[in-house]
Amino acid sequence: MKTVKRIALIVILLAALCIGASSIVVTNEDEYSLIRQFGKVDHVVETAGVSFKIPFIQSVDTLPKNIQLYDLSSSDVITSDKKTMICDSYVLWRITDPLKFAQTLNSSIANAESRLNTTVYNSTKNVISSTTQEEVISGRDGELAAAIVANIGNTLDQYGIELLAFETKQLDLPSDNKAAVYERMISERDNIAATYTAEGSSEAQKIRNTTDKEVTVMISEAQKDAEILIAEGEAEYMRILSEAYSDGAKQDFYAFVRSLDALKNSMTGSDKTVILSPDSPIAQIFYGK
Repeated sequence: MKTVKRIALIVILLAALCIGASSIVVTNEDEYSLIRQFGKVDHVVETAGVSFKIPFIQSVDTLPKNIQLYDLSSSDVITSDKKTMICDSYVLWRITDPLKFAQTLNSSIANAESRLNTTVYNSTKNVISSTTQEEVISGRDGELAAAIVANIGNTLDQYGIELLAFETKQLDLPSDNKAAVYERMISERDNIAATYTAEGSSEAQKIRNTTDKEVTVMISEAQKDAEILIAEGEAEYMRILSEAYSDGAKQDFYAFVRSLDALKNSMTGSDKTVILSPDSPIAQIFYGK
């Protein structure tokens, strides 16, 4: 009898332990716990820790709370000038409303990624379709990503999803026409550069012509001033000479100096002999007048 009671007690304890264990819910920091009752979500546990549920009646599902990365498949998009480009991108997203996520997407990450793929692709197609190929190539980083996110807006709120970021890994031309497009763009840039160079050369020539004209005028004025100064100097020189030799004594001395200079100039070569007639002005230096 005691043995039967002991076995019954053990069974009761084991049943209590099983019931207690099945009623405990442990929620981690990076997840939501969805408590379901008869298949429907009864409530959501959003804070980390231990909580409880009704055993055998309620069940637990979990959803990630941390940021998720979804790599979209490469797709073709067409610009406003009817040029095809290949877009390869990814998004960062997270679940903000686990109850809405469970109700609309059946708690499926795969379903969420499918919605993201469709929504982001449509937004990318709409934005790029209103932009020329050259504009996409020249400014595809921040501006394009911001335009695509703005175009999506709050569309994903209905699924309890928040789109955190959109980034393009590659936004390029198809290989069959990439070279032709780049050659055309290079040619256009060369034409623009040639125009700027020609305009610069023309402006430089104008500046050179103006400078040359100014220099010519300055040189002409300087030469005129120099000639005036030379003429004034020569006039002053003649005036001084006239004053210096205005009396007879000075005139005789001047004639004496000029005669010596003439004698000196006539004595050239190795032969220093000079033959003079008695009436020569030079001879008068030695004979006296």
